[in-house]
Amino acid sequence: MRVRVANAPVSYGIYRPDHPLPPDRLLAAFRDHGYQGTDSGPLGYLGEGEVLARRLARHGLSLAGGWADLRYGAEPAAFAADLRALDRTLDAFTAVPVDDALFAPRPTLACPADPERFAAPGVPYGPDRLASGGPGGPDQEWEAFAADVQRAADRCRERGLEPVFHPHLGTAVETPEETRRLLSRTDVPLCLDTGHWWLAGGDPVAAVAEFGPRIRQVHLKDADRAVHARVRRAGGDLWAVVAAGGFPALGEGDIDLPAVLAALREADYGGWLVVEQDAPPQEHDQDQVPGRSPDQAHGREADPDQGRIAAQQKANSALLRSLLRDPPPAGPRGTPPEPLRPERPHP
Repeated sequence: MRVRVANAPVSYGIYRPDHPLPPDRLLAAFRDHGYQGTDSGPLGYLGEGEVLARRLARHGLSLAGGWADLRYGAEPAAFAADLRALDRTLDAFTAVPVDDALFAPRPTLACPADPERFAAPGVPYGPDRLASGGPGGPDQEWEAFAADVQRAADRCRERGLEPVFHPHLGTAVETPEETRRLLSRTDVPLCLDTGHWWLAGGDPVAAVAEFGPRIRQVHLKDADRAVHARVRRAGGDLWAVVAAGGFPALGEGDIDLPAVLAALREADYGGWLVVEQDAPPQEHDQDQVPGRSPDQAHGREADPDQGRIAAQQKANSALLRSLLRDPPPAGPRGTPPEPLRPERPHP
């Protein structure tokens, strides 16, 4: 089993390409905390083409992949426009050199936000939606939806990249059952996001056992069902779940990370482990960077949220590296576990 560990701009609340936190400072933080790669974040934030390739090389990082949502099952003109947007993502990804095909960037196919689901993440569709069609509705609507997912996956493969599909809270495909219905109708591999899977009612350890080699990307995220339930009772949406700490630092939520890693080892998973800790959108001054001291910030106190985030991402890296080095004790059969082996040493 070979793995490399990445982080993602979403951990710093970066959701738009013109975010004021300089990308070189973000990547320097990832490198200094021991990560080997990064998710692209919003396309353009890290640059595109040669700019992206040079920036990653300057920091000694690889590209793990990145998000691309398309309106599957929509009007043909809308989906065609989204395919053109996907082409831009593929242009960016193929501009980055890859030293091992196992760690080529994964185009992470997903759905755009669904207003009903975003307002009530992790809550099944109501009877009106179930009767009206679309994912969650009649099989014929699922067939059209899945056919578009397959078209997007094939488009990625035409460019030499293997895609993954990401079930995600607040979208048309978030639950384990919806994921099964989609995977049964396509050959697209799965991106298992442990936190979103958990809050949608699934068990990530069971998911690894069920889907095995179909999993070609893993987003490691902790999650807290008690926080999720409290926010939902108050009528909060997905942003409210994020802001309330629904996705805490690794080891501070419900996810049994050692068990997830043991299951991945048993399944002989190979590829990226992308640490994500969904953070609320942040706005920051250009000279305020993760973990900077007040004197480094030209006499102004550095943003405490950024300092907290930086500390959490450093701790996430340290915890994961510890588990990769020293896997949990043997299971019930007493067989010593095979150590998870990072592809190369962390900086």
